[in-house]
Amino acid sequence: MNKDNSCCAPQRTKKTSINDRSTGKTSSAKFEKAELTGGPFRLGSNYELAYPQDGEGFTTEVFLSPFLLDKYSVTNQKFMTFVDDTGYVTEAEEIGWSFVFGGLLPDDFEDTRGVQGAPWWRQVFGATWKSPEGPQSTIEGKLNHPVVQISWNDAVSYANWCGGRLPTEAEWEYAATAGSSGTIFPWGNQLTPDGEHLMNVWQGSFPDKNLEDDGWYGTAPVGSYPPNKFDLYEMTGNTWEWCQDWFTNKREPRSENPIGPPTGTNKVIKGGSYLCHESYCNRYRPAARSSTTPTSAMGHLGFRLAYDCE
Repeated sequence: MNKDNSCCAPQRTKKTSINDRSTGKTSSAKFEKAELTGGPFRLGSNYELAYPQDGEGFTTEVFLSPFLLDKYSVTNQKFMTFVDDTGYVTEAEEIGWSFVFGGLLPDDFEDTRGVQGAPWWRQVFGATWKSPEGPQSTIEGKLNHPVVQISWNDAVSYANWCGGRLPTEAEWEYAATAGSSGTIFPWGNQLTPDGEHLMNVWQGSFPDKNLEDDGWYGTAPVGSYPPNKFDLYEMTGNTWEWCQDWFTNKREPRSENPIGPPTGTNKVIKGGSYLCHESYCNRYRPAARSSTTPTSAMGHLGFRLAYDCE
């Protein structure tokens, strides 16, 4: 395990390759999508509390073609349908363990190995999408929550099944900002305007005490918070989301439909999660970014899909 970027996204260090894990089957299911017109868009932010090591503090205007995006993160129910139809086995299931936030483990849980520099991340054997906190856990009663413990390769396999793809970082950021101009959040510069919680992040003292003022300790059901102006839900907070791009902190995107560098070791993730707190990780902003290896999976990382306009 690797301490680099580990506060947000721990990662596997032995296996980082892209694997074509597609099943060959396709879905006839319908998904709720938002139609996004694209056009000129300012990528990045000059926010004073941004993270230069992440490649923030960078802005440029790009042009995006129209595309569609899932209104919600992919849920446990939808991923279960995919698995039932294809027999798909995720990488976390094959490898045998995944990353779990220690605060979600029961008090009598067996000793686990922590991530250097971020001991709240625990290596839990048997943690998978259907048992996201280990073999004693279940998604029963949480079918409308975002699916987690999904690697980039798993997300791409799901995308191939239903005729979609992962959004590019530029597409994801454009969708999350929802036409806002220069504000920290899509709704303005205040995290909780007039005391209203508009996303699922950590309140209190991380990692010891979550006051749960927003109503949730772990993931929240999709649709728990108001949509942005593009009718998209939980683009920030709740769970990080995979993007198509390889990660680099030396950004030189092309001006039209940028896609990131051609190769790399980590994939971009966006949006922050229920574990983000201003004291150590304020990456719950549209312009913020992090990364992890394409085989990594963890309990606060999910995805949603983009689709090309026909």
